[in-house]
Amino acid sequence: MRWLLIGAGGMLGRDIQRSLAERDVIAAKRSDLDITDYDAAFEMIVRVRPDIVVNSAAWTAVDAAETDEAGAFAVNAIGAANVAQACSRVGVRMMHISTDYVFDGTASTPYPEDANVCPRSAYGRTKVAGEWAVRSALPQDSWIVRTAWLYGEAGQNFVRTVIRLEAEQDTIDVVTDQRGQPTWSVEVARQIVRMVDAGAPAGVFHATASGSATWYDLARSVFELLGADPGRVRPTNSTAFARPAPRPAYSVLGHDAWARAGLVPLPHWKSSLSHAFDVLASAR
Repeated sequence: MRWLLIGAGGMLGRDIQRSLAERDVIAAKRSDLDITDYDAAFEMIVRVRPDIVVNSAAWTAVDAAETDEAGAFAVNAIGAANVAQACSRVGVRMMHISTDYVFDGTASTPYPEDANVCPRSAYGRTKVAGEWAVRSALPQDSWIVRTAWLYGEAGQNFVRTVIRLEAEQDTIDVVTDQRGQPTWSVEVARQIVRMVDAGAPAGVFHATASGSATWYDLARSVFELLGADPGRVRPTNSTAFARPAPRPAYSVLGHDAWARAGLVPLPHWKSSLSHAFDVLASAR
């Protein structure tokens, strides 16, 4: 089976590529393929002739999207549509990476895979549009994989930031009024490979860690793993960190689709953080 991985230069893309190290995979970074160009996307798919395309390319600058929604839309919606339409034309299956920002964050129980989307940010709107485009072009041959609160070895992320701040500051203030599922990008990458190997049915899947936490909970866990006093993490709320794009207050996603595919959900977030931590801390 040949894989075409689009967006291979990002945090998740790099981990997907590592998870496919023993497979036949063509990895395309942004410099290799501009997915906003339909002809370029079609030409690459025709040339590579993959069995499956994984699209992890995305505009992920959430706050910047508020002032440049057209730019975010070009990548997250038009780009996704271009890849999906090219896949449909050639007859190739597609996996598309999406986000918890498609929901408004007002729930109090985990969002099921079929929950109505209701984005509150420009970024969320562009990701919803991308999901719609993929499902429309490939209703029987696509997977939408939503993930959230990602951290990993590459790129900027909350866990790596907390590791750095622990060494630089006596205390840090972290919000307690946003709850989600801290998710190791390596676990998402591995789950994507399992999905394809297991022949998971087309549809929406939530690739987030089990359990839930606030950013405050996560920061305290990072301090504990560093051997630092978690009391140095001080609780605050979102009003102390006003940002252009609204953040979902509740980003806990349900995992029922995994059972239907014969797969188990990702491990608990604390277990994954512990397994990932030596690599993350060494990057400091």
